[in-house]
Amino acid sequence: MQKIVLIFLFSVLLFPVWGTIDESQKIKTAKDTISDQEIVLPESLEADVDSLLSSWFLKKYAIIDENCIKSSVNIDYPDSVYIQRLAALPTVIEMPYNQVVKSYITLYTEKRRELVETMIGLSAYYFPIFEQALEKAGLPLELKYLPIIESALRPDAVSRAGATGLWQFMIGTAKPLGLEVNSLIDERRDPVRSSETAVRYLKELYNIYQDWPLAIASYNCGPGNVNKAIRRSGGKKDYWEIYNYLPKETRGYVPAFIAANYVMHYYQEHNICPVLTDLPLTTDTIQISDRIHLKQIADVLEIPMDLLRGLNPQYRKDIIPGDTRLRTLCLPAQQAYAFIDAKDSIVNYQSEIYGRRTTVEPAGYYASTGGGSWVYHRVRKGESLSVIANRYGVSVRNLRNWNHLKNNNIVAGRRLKVYRAELARKTPSKKVEKPDSITVISKDSTFIAQSTKEVKNETAVISPVSSKKNISTARNPRNPAYDRYHYHKVTRGESLWTISQRFPGVTTNLLKKINNLHSSSLKVGQILKIPEV
Repeated sequence: MQKIVLIFLFSVLLFPVWGTIDESQKIKTAKDTISDQEIVLPESLEADVDSLLSSWFLKKYAIIDENCIKSSVNIDYPDSVYIQRLAALPTVIEMPYNQVVKSYITLYTEKRRELVETMIGLSAYYFPIFEQALEKAGLPLELKYLPIIESALRPDAVSRAGATGLWQFMIGTAKPLGLEVNSLIDERRDPVRSSETAVRYLKELYNIYQDWPLAIASYNCGPGNVNKAIRRSGGKKDYWEIYNYLPKETRGYVPAFIAANYVMHYYQEHNICPVLTDLPLTTDTIQISDRIHLKQIADVLEIPMDLLRGLNPQYRKDIIPGDTRLRTLCLPAQQAYAFIDAKDSIVNYQSEIYGRRTTVEPAGYYASTGGGSWVYHRVRKGESLSVIANRYGVSVRNLRNWNHLKNNNIVAGRRLKVYRAELARKTPSKKVEKPDSITVISKDSTFIAQSTKEVKNETAVISPVSSKKNISTARNPRNPAYDRYHYHKVTRGESLWTISQRFPGVTTNLLKKINNLHSSSLKVGQILKIPEV
């Protein structure tokens, strides 16, 4: 009997573990045993699946297996399986398991299965953007799952409190971090800019706490609330130790983050059928220095508006204000080169509708400034009011007012009166004899144009002069081949070629000859003489 007892004791000491140890017999900490019935679910879990499925990316590239979705049934596993799977995740951030984490896993795998299926499809486009920003900053790549909790991968998501975008920035947080938010632009919606800013903010928070769960919690509720919870807990600096001192909406934030990591890795084990994509979408970014409406790009390049809006969600009114500073435009790679080739056509396309006036004169007040001139333009075949207005830098509305037009219909051969303040400053006033002349009288700052004989030229320039003084303009004696000249002020981005394209029959060589230019270089503000060909 004594030998039997000794053998038994020896075997126990030599082989302390028989089979597998029951999980319930392990020493458990707060993170393992914690449960909470009062947590507030993230608003992303309330996301409308139908609105996500209607997004531009999924409409164009999604492959949805309806049979798989309808027949898919979740499989629940014992706690030991979840513990093992979470421990096997290739993450830097700790992924512990408890009943709160389990409750979020259940939400994603049972009640919100369709949401997960859709987010997996969206991740094909957004995750590379997140990973690039995280990799550049040297942060754990598993942080890319935070926007799942924040916004359900919707760049246009807006919370009840006003937090906006994939990373859900409040305006008060976004602006100090360098994101631009105004009537035209909301960079919180820009996937690239908001991701770069979120990564920088997360890095700052980690430098404060040197603990990722605390940094993630402070991203949700702010460092002030986390610091308050640390003080109330007696100075403890473990998320699970200060759990009950955190705001209710933040208590479930880290568990939801752990559950998101789990479900995005193990969705197949729960029979979740992802919305797959047909082809990966490659995009290029172009720098824009002009004011352009997305509709101009859509019409000229024949790109769907919802695609342009999806790629550029930061432009709230579909306007790219590149005239204020350089802006970015994201386009499918195959359309990027087409945009560069057709840029001038895009900028000028329906400019009378999408352009913005920088100066404007009240109706009936054009001549009271005393520094303008009238130009008479004879309409050519195929010209429209918008083309003529764009040529002279005026609005269609003013053209109609000056010429008493009830609509935009004009016929070839009609003469239109155009007021140009610039020409008045640049066109010399001198008397030149010509049979076909125009008399101009300036009286009480009001211009009156009286033709002594029908003007046969397409365009004649009339300059204001003092009272009772007559002038006429005629063929330039130095250049007998040309009857009239326009004067053009060079603006940013213009070249001799782009200017020549605005005036029929004018070439770059002709411009160089008329203006005595030895090269094609131009300066902003330079005045060029444009002959009427």
